[in-house]
Amino acid sequence: MEDGLLGVALHGAGWVAGAHAASWLKNPHVRIVSISDPDRERARQLATRLGVEPAVRADYGEVLRDDRVDVVDLCGPSHVHAEQGIAAAEAGKHVLVEKPIALSMAENRALRDAVAKAGVRSLAGFVLRWNPAAQTIKSLVVSRAIGELFYIEIDYWHDMKPTHHAWNLHSRRQTGGSAMLLGGCHAVDALRWLSGEEAVEVSAMSNNKKGLFEYDANVVALVRFESGLVGKTSALFDCEMPYAFNLDLAGTEGTIRDNRLWSKKLFPGQTSWATVPTILPDSGDVGHHPFDAEMDHFVECILQGRESHCNIADAYRTHELCLAIDRSIAEGGRVVRLPLEE
Repeated sequence: MEDGLLGVALHGAGWVAGAHAASWLKNPHVRIVSISDPDRERARQLATRLGVEPAVRADYGEVLRDDRVDVVDLCGPSHVHAEQGIAAAEAGKHVLVEKPIALSMAENRALRDAVAKAGVRSLAGFVLRWNPAAQTIKSLVVSRAIGELFYIEIDYWHDMKPTHHAWNLHSRRQTGGSAMLLGGCHAVDALRWLSGEEAVEVSAMSNNKKGLFEYDANVVALVRFESGLVGKTSALFDCEMPYAFNLDLAGTEGTIRDNRLWSKKLFPGQTSWATVPTILPDSGDVGHHPFDAEMDHFVECILQGRESHCNIADAYRTHELCLAIDRSIAEGGRVVRLPLEE
């Protein structure tokens, strides 16, 4: 730290990096000291747009050798996240890894183990944990406002076309991974976080109706959790509709549907749905995501020396479930048990 400020390095100067950077700039405990990208000119342009004068680089190795860098924020393509995250941890840097953090179980384990060995603070980019509606739902579940949870359903429906700015990366198996890893991981993570439980088995099916992706664009999975709670999640990229992130939770004393609540416990005289004024996760635009709250949380964790509820070790479980869903699809819908073997 210099002058009591954490030095942040952004690596990858694309769409999401601009949103991350805007949030870093609002935090009084950090300073952006480096922006890097294999395309150095793109990094320079981001620095200019932000009105900052950090070191501008193309070489990631230079970033890790910079003693002013305390935190590395990885915003590059999905297929390099694990490798770059491991390198950051081994260099002793705290690390934020955008989702997905890995595209295989080997990468997933290697990143988890590298962060644990280095003893650095970490955060995975599941920004929807800080969405106001999601946080309200989490509070209602924890307080048992709907009783004992027995069913949870969360869906990620995002019409994605070749006009998307990252189409050449997202549409390919090698760089996008799968529908669940690329975008559906947000829904899978919400299943785990909102329920507070780990999955013990999953079965899934898929199709690729438009044939635009190298992998199946539409996936539906059934999940059983450790308590017997059952759930369903889906990721649809072929859908023709505005972006949607569906949130449905049923308990023994009530039900939550997005921002609507039915609770015999809270409202014994209730005759219709109660609508909670909040902000729903109803946009795929990074400008709509609560990055301010996410970055503030990570800074607090670093300064206080504590682990985040959304660290790499926790994100390992979300990605393990995503990869189990993909394995079930590859094996014709066979039930896959978790945890996956080492």
